[in-house]
Formats: sequence, C-alpha cells, structure tokens
Amino acid sequence: MMKLLLAVPLLLLILTTLEARPKPAAVKCKTGPLDIVFVIDSSRSVRPFEFETMRRFLIDIIQNLEVGPNATRVGVIQYSSQVQNIFSLKTFFKRADMEKAINSIVPLAQGTMTGLAIQYAMNLAFTVQEGARPLHKKIPRVAIIVTDGRPQDRVTEVAAQARGAGIEIYAVGVQRADMNSLRAMASHPLEEHVFLVESFDLIQQFGKQFQDKLCGVDMCTEMDHGCQHTCVSVPGSFYCECNPGYKLNTDGKTCSPIDACADGKHGCEHQCVSSRGSYTCRCRTGYDLNQDKKTCTMINYCNFGNHSCQHKCMSIPNGYYCRCNDGFTLQADGKACQGECCVSISAAEGAITPESTGRPPCTIQPLGLAASLRIQASLTIMMSFRLMCSFACQDPECPSSALESAQGKLGRVYQASDICNGIDHGCEFKCVSTPGSYHCVCPEGQQLHADGKTCNKCKSGHVDLVLVIDGSKSVRPQNFELVKQFVNQIVDFLDVSPHGTRVGLVQYSSRVRTEFPLNQYKTAEDVKKAVLKVEYMEKGTMTGLALKHMLEHSFSEAEGARPLSQNIPRIGLVFTDGRSQDDLSEWARKAKESGITMFAVGVGKAVEEELREIASKPVEQHFSYSADFSTMTHIVDNLKVNICPEEGKGEIEIRSPCECEALVQFQSNTVAILENLTEKLAQMTARLEDLENQIANKK
Repeated sequence: MMKLLLAVPLLLLILTTLEARPKPAAVKCKTGPLDIVFVIDSSRSVRPFEFETMRRFLIDIIQNLEVGPNATRVGVIQYSSQVQNIFSLKTFFKRADMEKAINSIVPLAQGTMTGLAIQYAMNLAFTVQEGARPLHKKIPRVAIIVTDGRPQDRVTEVAAQARGAGIEIYAVGVQRADMNSLRAMASHPLEEHVFLVESFDLIQQFGKQFQDKLCGVDMCTEMDHGCQHTCVSVPGSFYCECNPGYKLNTDGKTCSPIDACADGKHGCEHQCVSSRGSYTCRCRTGYDLNQDKKTCTMINYCNFGNHSCQHKCMSIPNGYYCRCNDGFTLQADGKACQGECCVSISAAEGAITPESTGRPPCTIQPLGLAASLRIQASLTIMMSFRLMCSFACQDPECPSSALESAQGKLGRVYQASDICNGIDHGCEFKCVSTPGSYHCVCPEGQQLHADGKTCNKCKSGHVDLVLVIDGSKSVRPQNFELVKQFVNQIVDFLDVSPHGTRVGLVQYSSRVRTEFPLNQYKTAEDVKKAVLKVEYMEKGTMTGLALKHMLEHSFSEAEGARPLSQNIPRIGLVFTDGRSQDDLSEWARKAKESGITMFAVGVGKAVEEELREIASKPVEQHFSYSADFSTMTHIVDNLKVNICPEEGKGEIEIRSPCECEALVQFQSNTVAILENLTEKLAQMTARLEDLENQIANKK
C-alpha cells in the first residue's frame, strides 16, 4: 500500500507532462461513403406526436451525413403489418429531397412485423438494382432499425441471414421496446449496436451519439493512395475507382479502357466498334444501319433511278446489274435486251396472234399443231388455256435457214373444279378445292385461325412462360396440391420444346425460390413431373419480391429466356390467394414495361386491386378470380383463350367470294366458252387434215 501511495505523485507528474506536450493536428473526419437504410416502425402503438419526433431524428442524422452518388447513400422504409418503401438508395442524392420525402410519410398504423421488414431490407433495399454499391467495393451496408414494441413475428433467423449477407444492424428501441428482441437483431459487439432510449423525446440525443459512430478517417486525403482516376474512402481504408468507360486493372490502382464489344452481347449484325466503355454498330460497304442501330439493310442502288436497264435492275451490295425478261438476251452494253420469235394461241378468242412482248414478228408455221390441239380438246372442264408455240422466224435479223418445227408448250390449265388454282385464296399452308368452293388447312399439330386462312402460332409457336405461384401459409398443403394440378392443366395445352414453348416455375412466400428455369425441361411430360415434386414453402406473401425475382432472374438469358431481338413473346402468370405483404406496384409496372405480358390469377382472399395492378391491358383479359381452390379449374379455359387468342377449333370452310348469282353466271360463261372452243378446234382440225392430204397427194 505504501508503494502505491508513493507511485501516485509520479503518475500525476507523467500525466501533467503529457498534457503539456503539443497535441497533433486533428485528423480530418467525414462520413461515408456508406449505404444506410433506415427501417422505421410505424405501427399503431407509435402515437402521431411520437412519429413526428422520429421524423425529426431521421432528418437530423441525414443533415450531418455527406450524401451523394459517390458518398453516402440513404434509403428509408417503414413497416407495420406490411412493408412500404419510402425511397431507395438510388432515389435521392440531395438532403432537401430526402427531407421532403420523409416529411411526406403517412404512418401505416397496423401491426409490428419487424422480421418481415428485415427480410425486405435484405432482399430488396440492399440490392444493386435498388442503389446499393456492389459488395466487392467494400462500402459498408448499415441498417438502422427504430422500433417501440415487441415484434409480432420471428426476427432471430432473418436478422442472422441479413448479418451474414454483410449488413451491419443497429437496433434502436424506444420506450416499450423489448431488449431481448433488440439484441437478437443487432450486430456484434452488442454494446455498440443496441440502444434503448427511454422516450421519443430523448431519441434526438441518441442521434448525436450515433453520429460519432458513422464518422471515419478520410484515408484518401491522409495518405498517398496511388489511384489513377478516383480514390474512394471507406472506414479505415480506401479503394480506387475508374472513370466511366474504364475498368480497374489487377493492381487495384490503374485503369484500362473497356472493350464493350469483347463480350459478344452487343447485337451488331455486321461490325462492333468499341469506344470508352460503349460501342456503336457499323455496317459493311453497301449496307445502311437500321433505326435499331444494330441491324443492316442492303442499299438498293436500283432505287436511285439512274440504272438505264431496259427490263429489270438487280441490286447487289456494291452496285447493280441488269437482267432481261424470260425469252430475251442481254446485249453487250449490259442494259438492252434482244427478244426471240414467238406467237400465242388464245383459245378463248380462237385466234393465233404474235405475242405482245416487243418480240420481232414471226411467220406462223403450224406443223404438227393439230395433234397438240386434239390432245387439249380432250380437256372437257376448263376455263381457258394458253398454248405457247415457237415457229420459223422471218425477221431479217434471224437466219433464213432457221426453220423450227412447231413446239407446243402447254401453260397452266385452270379447271372449274380446282378453284384453289384459279383465285388468290390466301391460305397460309394449303388450299383444298371442293365443288364450287374451297377451304384452308394447316399442318398437323397446328390449328386454323378465326380468319380461316392463317395457322396458329401458340401450339407450335415460340413462347417463354414463367408461372409464379403463391406458397404462403394461407394456401395450406391440400390446396397447394390443387395449385400444382392447375399448373399442369396449363402445361397440357402448350407445345413444350426447346424451339417452341419454354416453361419455368417460381414459388414464393416470405422468400422466393426458382423451382426450375425456362431452359431445364424440354417436354411437357418432364415439366409436369417436376411440378408434382415441388414442395410447399409456407410463411408470408411477398408478391412484390416474387415479381422482382421473375423480372431479374427468371426472364434472363442465363435461365433460358430467348433474347429480346428474337421477338419471342414473354408471358408471366402470377397465382396468389391473399394480400401481398410488400409493395408490388413498382415491380408489376417494371415487368410490363420490359415487354412481359402479365396474367394474374386470384383465389379466395386475393385482392382484386392487386390483381388488376399486376395484369397487362386490357385488364379484363389478363386477370381471373375463383372463390376457392376446388372451383378454379374453369380458369384454365379462359387462360387458354387469352394466352392463345388466335387458337381456332379446326378447319373452317371459306366459300368462294362470289355470290350465288355470280357463280351461276360464271358456270354459264364457262360452258359457252367451251362450246365455242370445241367448234373452233373442230374447224382447225378439219383444215389441218385437208392440208396434210394435199401434201400427201403431191408426194
């Protein structure tokens, strides 16, 4: 004891000496960069004047933060029985905008689902899509939970998952808050992350203490960082960033230009030209870039109007060339055309005349013509026919010895019983003639559209379909089995194949799980087997989270969705039995804006307002409702009609466009022409036989 008393004066002397020394210059202190999300309790137990104090607490902390896209980013969510996003980490970068949004918050005034709010923060608020910086940048992710009561759901498990995902949690309890729950939520060490404030009046004093914890040393200003472009300070460290269009090299300090063409995802049809992180598409010589800035169209040099081709101009990538009609020869100048000698016989008119094509005149030498005509005379059911014949040419340009024997070339013969060959029927695949009429047919496996001409593209067409089914606790196991049967009934009317319809399945409750992606199963049978093996999840109803997952993952090319450039229809079908516990409006809108056709199917306690918000327009065709699970099978037929509105019921006979009277007139005219033709053929046959007899007598 005596030794201790003697040591006291010495200790006092040392302390006095230390205090007399000059103090080092204060190290510059600033906040961030951080990604901070405030998770505030707005349950009914928080009285209006207490909520106003909490509002002031948020604003005071934000006022002392250095906010900005490269500094601290702030997001705010409120919760009660459900979760509402006030603004995300990417929404505002000015304190005034944040303060305005905070002052506009309307408390939810319901229960206290703190676990649900933590789940939302982990799955949505702290995602890169919502503005959080990527984990490899080592920007601290901080969640500040402010609550005044005991949670009505479990928080221990979900808080552990959030901490495991790299989120640092501060738990701030006010008045009636449960200390055990605060400790279960907060990060370690607990003494630095758990705060219990006696009243809302004292929460602002806590804000000043908390501000000290967010203060760090700006390492970029205190040391030689060596960053080529930008240095970003984080608590206790720093990292380098590159300007847009550049990527960080492996040394973590220098930067190189990004070759945006290298990954092969540019979509340029011909050539990709990289430029500082971006790229442009370029076409080969002789092609123009289309409005989509990716594809190319060959320049039509013939459209310039200066080709001088006598007949046809044919465009090629580097210019054009001239081509003549059939029976003509291109001349040495590459533009003019020289014709051959030819005549035509028009049986309907009973006359033999030179072809009106600009060919030189010819002398008719009807050698062997009678035999050809007799053959054609045996065709008793015809509207008209045309016999093309080449004879000896008497034109001065032709050789005088070029006597050719008559060569009859039969053109098309249009029979009255073959209406398909006589009219522009418009059938996409095949026209089938019937007496006095016709109808269109489709290949096996396809059905005729309502227009009676084109074939459906749904049964054998290209569709990417993702079904998003509710697996929450309210569905119950026996009803979930009915949901799986419902899904398989939809699969039954689809032609599932790698090049036809692809099907993916997603189940959700408080979290989201991909049961199988679009590219996993190649047949309907395999899809149905996989559906029957799906296990029921239970728990909550996070429909908004499921829509986000569907948009960002299920319809990605990595999970089997065909590229947007292929114009393959993307269809999302959401099945739910109750009210969503998170906000679904934003992700429903984004899904539809991305080109996904959304169908909403509700059962039991499903909320019509939410179903309509999910469904595409026209809404009445894209949402369905059934009172209970046992009566929802009728919805399948509605979906079949709406997902495949063009699907018909089989062949549809389309009558001739002629009215009855016109058809009778047509038949009468045909008979009259045939009778006249028969008479003229008989006269010509008699004359030819007479000529043959005269030639035989002279021999």
